[in-house]
Amino acid sequence: MSAIKSPSKKSGKNSTLIVGGILAIIGGLLLAYLMFYTAPEANMEMVKVVAVTEAGCIAETLDGYSVNVGNCNAQPGQYIDALIDQKVKDRAAAMNPTN
Repeated sequence: MSAIKSPSKKSGKNSTLIVGGILAIIGGLLLAYLMFYTAPEANMEMVKVVAVTEAGCIAETLDGYSVNVGNCNAQPGQYIDALIDQKVKDRAAAMNPTN
């Protein structure tokens, strides 16, 4: 008889389950981050069209943020209703603490 014991197959299954559980937790946390922090939160706001470019209309919200509202049939200086992503405004406010 040998004094060295061979590793059992049960410990291999346990480590596989542990690694799988850790990967599932990481995947769940990534999904939660993507769902709650990066998903857009659009609200309808009245904005003033500043410029019309190839990329769409550039407008300024009533609280002073410049946003691209996409294609629009307006001239600079006109007020239109557009969907604005509130999270973009929140990120812009965090980057500019003077507001």
